[in-house]
Amino acid sequence: MRRPAIEAAGVGATEAGDMALARRALARDPDAVRAIIKTHNQRLYRIARGVVRNDAEAEDVVQEAYMRAFSSLAAFRGEASLSTWLSRIVINEALGRLRKRRRIVAMPENPEARIIPFPLNASDDPERTMAQRQILGLVERATDSLPDVYRSVFVARVIEGLSIEETADLLGVRPETVKTRLHRARSLVRKALDDEIGPVLLDAFPFAGRRCERLTRAVMEGLGFEP
Repeated sequence: MRRPAIEAAGVGATEAGDMALARRALARDPDAVRAIIKTHNQRLYRIARGVVRNDAEAEDVVQEAYMRAFSSLAAFRGEASLSTWLSRIVINEALGRLRKRRRIVAMPENPEARIIPFPLNASDDPERTMAQRQILGLVERATDSLPDVYRSVFVARVIEGLSIEETADLLGVRPETVKTRLHRARSLVRKALDDEIGPVLLDAFPFAGRRCERLTRAVMEGLGFEP
């Protein structure tokens, strides 16, 4: 089935914009490099965090993925969007970390370890802010408890908002597999979450402000640009 002309034109414009930005970054235009990093930080961090289940390691994954991506930017041909291309690199890096971790003898978990709540939007109502933190804590723990194959689909579809086709393309599986895994993931999450907290999922796993600036600065310095 042919895509509507307007939709096709929109996709084409996005692809052309990605290629133009990639060419500028390949020519070591610092504004283009910074634009790529800041545009994709949020999505890439969420994807990495969904795989490795650790804040600090997710940042390391994204930073390493950026270094790999910018060192091989000439290989970007625009067959997929720049976002999808970068997401695949992050997925591969994150999965590589998991495989390496599993080869190491597992240490017992610290029962006193605590989850550091993600920053929220400022609020003048401290009780509401605390309630939001508690809800996001439930979201984070419920997501982290999912088996790997379900968690990656859940993060991509529900938290990041990718379509079935985009998720399938990102993870290298069939759309039918995405649907099956997503159904199972949602069933597991529902055991820990009340249906009414669904709208707050979009605020889970944020990556902005100082954290975004810090990662952007680290990647730019790693690529040899002056701070």
